[in-house]
Amino acid sequence: MKTAIVYDRVNKWGGAERVLLALHEIYPDAPLYAAVYDSDKATWAKVFPKVIPSFLQKIPFAKSRHEFLGTFTPIAFENFDFSSYDLVISVTSEAAKGIITKPQTLHICYCLTPTRYLWSAYSLYFKNPILRFISRPAIYYLRHWDKLAAQRPDVMVAISSAVQKRIKRYYGRDSKLIYPPVDIKKFQNPNFKFQKRGNFFLCVSRLIPYKRVDLAVEAFNELSLPLLIVGKGSEEGKLKRMAKSNIIFVGELTDEKLADYYSKCLALIFPQEEDFGLTAVEAQAAGTPVVAYKKGGALDTVIDRKTGVFFTKQNKEGLIEIVKKFKEHSFDRKVIMDNANKFSKENFKSEFLKLIKDVAR
Repeated sequence: MKTAIVYDRVNKWGGAERVLLALHEIYPDAPLYAAVYDSDKATWAKVFPKVIPSFLQKIPFAKSRHEFLGTFTPIAFENFDFSSYDLVISVTSEAAKGIITKPQTLHICYCLTPTRYLWSAYSLYFKNPILRFISRPAIYYLRHWDKLAAQRPDVMVAISSAVQKRIKRYYGRDSKLIYPPVDIKKFQNPNFKFQKRGNFFLCVSRLIPYKRVDLAVEAFNELSLPLLIVGKGSEEGKLKRMAKSNIIFVGELTDEKLADYYSKCLALIFPQEEDFGLTAVEAQAAGTPVVAYKKGGALDTVIDRKTGVFFTKQNKEGLIEIVKKFKEHSFDRKVIMDNANKFSKENFKSEFLKLIKDVAR
């Protein structure tokens, strides 16, 4: 079965990129199509036999400032030719689902979320009333196109129950559920029975607004408990200025060092609403419970009072209250680690192949 993989843009590293690498293991000969490709920032993509960018690649700033090209991206994906393929898999949180395929080509869309800035997080992206007013014609056009594009795949697959609900709400479509792959083995400690906990909590995140790391900083400023923050991002300076001396920023870490932090911390602080949330699973793979906001992907990955605890109000007071109560709960590391196994890369590959087999009959 001749296969192609399509992704919104190849210029960074994150959870979606792990999905692409897992698909590459299933279909090693499949080329990767994208709106733009930055080979310096996306060295992981060099494993693909070919990365094929759209005509947007010729625009000088397109590889790094793609946000200014939103209205052109639909045209870029519609201009790709997939007539020679039997199977096309689009991995997308934006426009890649809008590719046009012929009836004999099976198109599976692995939807990370309906386009965030158009739908579920529109008010967050367009807080400024002037920007909201100026962008209204473009948003109207993109919403219309996005709904139309979402009808093109033969099958929609969601990464979590929360994303399934959004696909139904915004696109009016049912979807299958396949959890994204987590490299569980990188974070598991076979000697966990002898691993001693430290006295600190951990937060692992890109330091950008919707991740709500500011909430963790505010709460731990009052709690005066040790908090280590792993990650970099646009909010780093602001968060460091907010933080008291009990909060330490450690920057970006290798997976090996991060696994060590996961296994030694008291709990992972997970204050954001995620589409899925890889870090919550990585922590559990190390046998560590999660203190999570009770919304989004955490509802699929965290089992209340067995692999973590939830707080229901996404504010400083809600997080402080649950952290204070955290020590009242006891957790079995093996139970936590067993839960993480459900989200392994092996499970992802097995379920994806089963889906293709069932649909292609």
